[in-house]
Amino acid sequence: MLDHVRGNSKQLRSESTAAETTTSQYASIDSDGFTVNNSGDYGGSDNLVSWHWKANGAGSSNSDGSITSTVSANTTSGFSIVTYTGNGVSGATVGHGLSTTAPKVVLIKKTSGADSWSMLNTNIDLNKYLKLEGTDAQVSDPLFNNTAPTTSVFTVDSDGQVNGNTNTFVAYCFSEVKGYSKIGSYTGNGNADGPFIYTGFKPAFVFQKRTDSTSNWHIFDNKREPENVMDKYLAPNDSGAEGTATGFDFLSNGFKSRTSSNWNNQSGGTYIYMAFAEEPLVANVGASIPATAR
Repeated sequence: MLDHVRGNSKQLRSESTAAETTTSQYASIDSDGFTVNNSGDYGGSDNLVSWHWKANGAGSSNSDGSITSTVSANTTSGFSIVTYTGNGVSGATVGHGLSTTAPKVVLIKKTSGADSWSMLNTNIDLNKYLKLEGTDAQVSDPLFNNTAPTTSVFTVDSDGQVNGNTNTFVAYCFSEVKGYSKIGSYTGNGNADGPFIYTGFKPAFVFQKRTDSTSNWHIFDNKREPENVMDKYLAPNDSGAEGTATGFDFLSNGFKSRTSSNWNNQSGGTYIYMAFAEEPLVANVGASIPATAR
């Protein structure tokens, strides 16, 4: 994982608790894409996939919270990159820059040292969090001070994982934008004719995990698998190659489970997801209402 705020030479690995490291594999992050050097993991003849969210440049100072942060925010798409230095104070707040809508997902990683990835997801208990690098079920620990994000800040406790004094952190924040993104949860029915999850658009990308039991994280997208059933996944908690498992159908207004597997659709199991649209149905820049047919 790289971002424009930390710079194209600073790398974090989703399957690792390690601190930020330096890489020379990205030559640049550009206004219309990115450039890679022809070496290492990203060169040669391997098949590669990448996913991107556009923020707003290298970021600027934000003093909305009790901790001053650097924020690069795209309020149209509901995404921001936040960097900050912890103060070790329980109940500290950090500005996220999204302003119009509160984020439903905040994903934090300490960059100055080794520690777990910590995901706040408002679809689970606010006294719990999820680890991106592991298969763990939701973990009982109030890293986010049992407080939902507001339209201006998210809250952290004094734990070194999210707010160690003098430690540095990056946070990726996501809010919902109608017609473009959907962040939610569903309950499994244990049937191969699984539940339909309404998003209001045809997904291009679905990021999913079971929360009440151990399970890999799963990413499905329409570039690696352009036709239903979506069965090619990558697990961000695992550095292994692409796996194959019957997953979902991507439909015109949502997605549907096509298996009764425990990771996807066990009866009574609880699951969270983030979905992003193939063709965003937003009327104009800055709008949060879907476009209408004509």
